[in-house]
Amino acid sequence: MRSTTPATRTARPGSSWCRERGGTPVSDIDELRATVEWLAGRVRALEDQVEIMQLVAQYGPSVDSGRGEATAALWTGDGAFDAVPHYEMRGRDDIAGMVHGPGHQRLINDGCGHVLTVPHIVVDGDRATGRSYALNIRWDAAAGRFWVARVSANTWTWVRTPSGWRIADRVNAPLDGTPGHREMLAPPFETPPAEPPPAEPPAGDR
Repeated sequence: MRSTTPATRTARPGSSWCRERGGTPVSDIDELRATVEWLAGRVRALEDQVEIMQLVAQYGPSVDSGRGEATAALWTGDGAFDAVPHYEMRGRDDIAGMVHGPGHQRLINDGCGHVLTVPHIVVDGDRATGRSYALNIRWDAAAGRFWVARVSANTWTWVRTPSGWRIADRVNAPLDGTPGHREMLAPPFETPPAEPPPAEPPAGDR
């Protein structure tokens, strides 16, 4: 826990002022270094969130343009993708095969869009988990309109690789009243934890 003891100026060693925090002298350079480290940590956390959101955002355009290899590349080499109840895909070849397969090709040729919501993401080191919705929207040529064919719950696991974040596991299950599918959207905590106080920079940066 960061000390709340105010930093006070003391003797000036050389050309750099010193402060005392909890009785320990802290120089201006130390304060600056702590501030930079704190900011760097915040930037890294934001970069992880943005990269994962960009990864998820690529799925719809790649799958709806029929690009099987580009879609499969969003996963790790041994990644899993379950589209309940139709597909259980393991590895990139399975995922690319689904995109190039007759069922999916018929959908996109008739007019179809896979629309994903922004996922809720929890990053834990080199692994992250999340949940979101997905909609399958199709064109009805006879009626001259689009209609929502499927709304599904999605759970995700992402991992950091040498090439950046990739999907390790995705489960897509329709919200058709099945209790287990609905539970996929439940928050990770039964009781939400207390709201943490806003993060503060080191004392010397306030």
